[in-house]
Amino acid sequence: MIGILRRRPEPATGFAAYDEAAFERDAAFAEPPRRLRLPRLGPLLLVGAVLLAGLLVGGYFWVRGSSLSAVREVKVIGLSGPQAGEIRDALQTTARSMSTLNVSTGAFHNTVAAYPEVKSIKTAASFPHSMTITVVEQNPVAVVVAGGHRTVVSGDGTLLPNVSASSSLPTIAMAVAPGGTTLSGAPLQEAELLADAPYPLLPQVESATDSSAHGLTVALRSGPQLYFGGSTRLTAKWNSVVAVLATASSAGAAYIDVTDPSRPAAGP
Repeated sequence: MIGILRRRPEPATGFAAYDEAAFERDAAFAEPPRRLRLPRLGPLLLVGAVLLAGLLVGGYFWVRGSSLSAVREVKVIGLSGPQAGEIRDALQTTARSMSTLNVSTGAFHNTVAAYPEVKSIKTAASFPHSMTITVVEQNPVAVVVAGGHRTVVSGDGTLLPNVSASSSLPTIAMAVAPGGTTLSGAPLQEAELLADAPYPLLPQVESATDSSAHGLTVALRSGPQLYFGGSTRLTAKWNSVVAVLATASSAGAAYIDVTDPSRPAAGP
């Protein structure tokens, strides 16, 4: 069998060689093919988010001012005393002028400004139409006696003319009836002293006064005089009084001096 001999192709010469070299050179410097550019989604998403936020905010304010969120059901808790009905009606009227999404605390404070027995107001609105109003009343601690008149007073010195004077409350005597709506000076300190008294002990207190000899002084209905001195550290002084009264050695004492609560003294 006769084999076929293949020759290795010789490099092109002449015009053919030039064309091949030129093609390779031109291909090296040729501009690459352009890719299809898609629009960027970032700016579109941002614009969409801004528009959506605007719609949501606008919708919220529209609902807040419409009948969809108007207050219709009002529950008032925490009231007592002869003015309770009047205060409840005033609060309910104020609440029904609002929306559950737009509650004005200042409006409620203005409503109860004429009732000193109200200490504070707390509201809780429930969409779409309900609201609960919790009234925190002043805590009576004494009765101010002046010129034949008796007026209940709270621990912060607020006079409570609409609250009935209980016989179990201690008295604060004044030569002249207080002007305005709050106590001041020594009578205010006496009210603050009684406000710090332990609640079980308060019914046993007959009166509070301020003397030049012993400062703030409390008289128990059946027991010794209590000398407090100044108006500082009242809680510590009351705790000292309770501790002394609990000891057998205080029986028959005419006074307990807690001017220095860390060193109480009892005497005949």
